[in-house]
Amino acid sequence: QVPLVESGGGLVQAGGSLRLSCAASERTFSIYGTGWFRQAPGKEREFVAAISWSGGSTSYADFVKGRFAISRDNAKNTVSLQMNSLKFEDTAVYYCASRGTRAGLSIRTDGYEYWGMGTQVTVSS
Repeated sequence: QVPLVESGGGLVQAGGSLRLSCAASERTFSIYGTGWFRQAPGKEREFVAAISWSGGSTSYADFVKGRFAISRDNAKNTVSLQMNSLKFEDTAVYYCASRGTRAGLSIRTDGYEYWGMGTQVTVSS
């Protein structure tokens, strides 16, 4: 098990910023690829960003490129998602996920074994 806990969500005006964090209690978290996904009401969960276990490779959904940045601090067992220039359509529950393997990046929900409970991000227009 790699319990994951997200934090940093909240209410922000359009154009504002938030920084989400994903913390894991297991040290093995630092050797697994990690991703962020989001799910808006009535929609399927979708890929947002991913980072390799070393932090050397990243991937982003087209709709967040240039606005969001994923990073990790393996010494602290944390992965962060810096979200800038937020838009109303970014409103969703954001989930952190761990691949549970050192395999490469994945943009698929079935590519991840462990999931957090999510944190709500609400962007007012």
